[in-house]
Amino acid sequence: MNLFDQELAEVLTDEGIRYVLRRNPVRAQEVRATRHAKLATLQAQVAKQNQYLTDHPRANAQGAWHKLVARAKHLRLADWVELTLEERSITPTVKEDAQQEAAKLDGCYVLKTDLTPAQAQKELVHDRYKDLASVEQAFRSCKTAHLEVRPIFLRLAERTRAHAFVVMLAYQIIQYLASCWSTFDLTVEEGLHALTTLCLVEVSPHNAPSYHCLPTPRDAIARLLHSADITLPKVFALSGTRVSTRKKLPSERLVQ
Repeated sequence: MNLFDQELAEVLTDEGIRYVLRRNPVRAQEVRATRHAKLATLQAQVAKQNQYLTDHPRANAQGAWHKLVARAKHLRLADWVELTLEERSITPTVKEDAQQEAAKLDGCYVLKTDLTPAQAQKELVHDRYKDLASVEQAFRSCKTAHLEVRPIFLRLAERTRAHAFVVMLAYQIIQYLASCWSTFDLTVEEGLHALTTLCLVEVSPHNAPSYHCLPTPRDAIARLLHSADITLPKVFALSGTRVSTRKKLPSERLVQ
């Protein structure tokens, strides 16, 4: 256990397998707080059940005890919390030795690799493991938020792959904007929502053909565009093509 007290420890076996060990103090504190919160929840339920048994003399005390025991197992407290029933009163008892034994591995984790130290030092193995958090965040962003890779209304494999590919390209843009806007107190979604205030204006001068342009954006929008190295065109040449979104199509079909 003293290996976990080091910043980053390593164990090499005879078979060439390496184990990189570390204790995360922040995670250890979170696990400890969660354990105490679960214990408080169980104690509150025991107090509530005891009050019910007191107010209802004909209530089944054995059944209430079984329900609380099942609740303790569900909260994963049964190894170090004992519930006893005596004269229609349920008492929770914390087994200190078992609790301390359960807390020994709080915040501890072990990484297993068959790479040699020459191929990857323990610091590199640990850093690549921590990078998985970025991968998980990437998949979470693609599945939810404003990308929403699912649901997929496609049948052909090529089109499904193309859909996923476009979503990943969009995620690359989100990562780029997140890097550009890191100094601002907003998320990428909030920044994109702010950009929706940009509007296209049609200018129709006398004795001249009309044209479309973007008004000068306000300062907050201009800062977002400048940070992302985006320069808006002065004039737009529209082809006159009319685009209907999927949400608009049903109402238009009804009119037809």
